[in-house]
Amino acid sequence: MDPFTSLVSTAVVLRVDNVDTDQIIPARFLKITDRDGLGPHAFADWRYDASGTPRADFPLNAPGAGDAKILVAGRNFGCGSSREHAAWALHALGIRVIVCPSFADIFRNNAHANGMLPVALNEPEHALLLDALTHNPALPIAVDLASQSLTAAGLHCTFSIDPFAKHCLLRGVDTLGFLLAAAPEITAYEASHHAPVCCT
Repeated sequence: MDPFTSLVSTAVVLRVDNVDTDQIIPARFLKITDRDGLGPHAFADWRYDASGTPRADFPLNAPGAGDAKILVAGRNFGCGSSREHAAWALHALGIRVIVCPSFADIFRNNAHANGMLPVALNEPEHALLLDALTHNPALPIAVDLASQSLTAAGLHCTFSIDPFAKHCLLRGVDTLGFLLAAAPEITAYEASHHAPVCCT
């Protein structure tokens, strides 16, 4: 996956709490094996009406929404089932940062593993960001992973992240990639340590 270091982008605002993974990617699309093919189906039941026509009032269908790489949503984002397809679908939409007051733990881990950065702001900071975006929907938001900061207009926030997840995102590797990068050290360690002799 691509490294994540910093990003400046506009945002799409989804003012909904408890967005679950079945809404992010409905179960009927889980048979798809091409991760990039999930993008058109993200939020399918909210984005399209029964005939498949895009709903004009859904934020992801707004003009310019397709260029936004940041999604700002409500509390407890990504709750529900543990399906990794939810992270795949958002990534296929072009989303690289999700900003919320809180995330479901499994979704947060799946986002990290797929090159996306979940940013949890405290409630007052989140409210200020939403207010700024209400007044200026085209407001650019800057996110820097090294300094763990988010900046938008006069708002400057810091966020926490698991150190291992930060290490992997900055280098563009998942857990397997991290282990493979350490293969020479692992091989050297194994060569210097003999297997124990079992006695009967």
